[in-house]
Amino acid sequence: MCINLISKFIGDSIMSKMSGGEALVNSLVREGVEVIFGLPGVQMYGVVSAIKENPAIKMIVPRHEQATTYMADGYARASRGIGVAMVVPGPGLYNAAAGLSTAYSVSSQVLMIAGQIPRATIGKNLGGLHEVNDQLETIKPVTKFQKRIMNLKDIPDSMAEVFSELRNGHPRPVEVEMPPETMVEKDEVELYEPAPQLRVAASDESIETAAKLIIDAKNPIIYAGTGVVRSQAEEELIQLTEATNIPVINSAGSKGVISDDHKHSLGSSLSGKGPIKDLVESSDLIIVLGSRFALRNPAGDGCQIIHLDIDPEETKILEGRIQKSVTSVNGDAKLSIKKLTDKIKSMGGTSLNSPGEIVAKIREQITSGDQITEPQNSILDSLRAGMPKETITVWDMTQMGYYSRAFWKTYYTSTYIDSGYSGNLGYAYPTALGAKVAKPDTPVVSISGDGGFMYNVQELSTAVKYGINTVAVVFNDNHYGNVRRDLEEDWTGDYGTEFVNPNFVQMAESFGALGIKVTDPNKVGDAIAEAIAAERPALIDVDMIDTAKLPRPFVGKAAWAIPHEDLLP
Repeated sequence: MCINLISKFIGDSIMSKMSGGEALVNSLVREGVEVIFGLPGVQMYGVVSAIKENPAIKMIVPRHEQATTYMADGYARASRGIGVAMVVPGPGLYNAAAGLSTAYSVSSQVLMIAGQIPRATIGKNLGGLHEVNDQLETIKPVTKFQKRIMNLKDIPDSMAEVFSELRNGHPRPVEVEMPPETMVEKDEVELYEPAPQLRVAASDESIETAAKLIIDAKNPIIYAGTGVVRSQAEEELIQLTEATNIPVINSAGSKGVISDDHKHSLGSSLSGKGPIKDLVESSDLIIVLGSRFALRNPAGDGCQIIHLDIDPEETKILEGRIQKSVTSVNGDAKLSIKKLTDKIKSMGGTSLNSPGEIVAKIREQITSGDQITEPQNSILDSLRAGMPKETITVWDMTQMGYYSRAFWKTYYTSTYIDSGYSGNLGYAYPTALGAKVAKPDTPVVSISGDGGFMYNVQELSTAVKYGINTVAVVFNDNHYGNVRRDLEEDWTGDYGTEFVNPNFVQMAESFGALGIKVTDPNKVGDAIAEAIAAERPALIDVDMIDTAKLPRPFVGKAAWAIPHEDLLP
């Protein structure tokens, strides 16, 4: 990054003497950071002390390092900004890496602040506390940028670079680390103004090419992904679909980017079969907006793809591995979608009729077809009935979570949160806590199975300590239910999936949270309404029917359940 893009702070005093920890924290405050989800571990004391002394920022301390990044991710997605996590080096960073993996897969803006061992010992393999050689290399696969700050004087430039990476290009996690002595050394330091977000629209040439393809198309569709959400381009998407009469499918991760009430919205029911899959395969043009549109979404033979994305590397992946005819339109979604809509209008627009009738017909086929399974559908209806429309829901890797991707009615952007292709079990509850910190006046509900919830059950303590009034719904069948069903249906039978669970209601109450027992999962909505109204941390223990007997939610067994030649490299 060119550092001359960063304007330096000029106030009553240009230079101030401060410690490295103070310089780091003051830089965070200038960038708009108000909360850090972190643990006050031994190599981080210099930063912890600076946080304590700065009234403009606070630290929420979870009970496990894994929760730091989950909470930061939930905060980032709910606030549509940047979430910040902090851990000690080595095992602390390894524990937190699961949340970075999720954030990476869903393009979430998470900043990881990690410690380091003393400067002179880095890379020496001397067996120091928390030492992991090549720590920057270990975190690269789940971050887009990594920065080690060795000297106090380098903090302003480094933090400007870090936040520029967070705000620009493909939004993904960033890691910055610092040895402990850098946090306590003092010197004159000059701070910078916030790193700007530099939006760049797609080129005129690519926009014109795309506009011509759209105008000539006979049965195009729009596929909207999380890039639309991260760019805050919801209004631009709606203007595009209404100007062109092209219906919209969205990815699970972008549910709510266009309301399910909109007459052009087909929702996110794209799967391996069904009316939307048929529509995709019969389309002559798919306009992919801010999505990888990768492994599970191949278009039909002869279909052309317009791939509008901020990251040209994603287009290369799409064109090289998945689709055959791809037109790349690289640029910021918000600016580029508007530019595309304006160009289509200036060229006379499309001749397509309103898709309202087609959309309504497909919706009817979905809600009455074989993709609907029971009792999941009835339970989902009860869940929805118990929550206001604006409720933020966070879905774990569980039976109801899988089913929700297609059938959960979503009306507002950034109110449906899943773990993307990372597929982390157990992430939902701490992620929901982070979302609630970002949106304290909005109901936030996490939906987990008993297996996933126990991954981070200790964060009930965090919720009570800080008054984070999130509602946790736990569907309890005393098993890793989905795994049990798969083993019984596709392999030689169940093995190792049964639990010994606590009494969840008593456990919640022992932490100081509200505990509610539901014996009929079809009535869970009443309990949710009660828990939201209580305005305190709450856990709802729902007796779930035998998940081994539940039908799979419109997904067949994994391709690798039996040998396949075409799975070989």
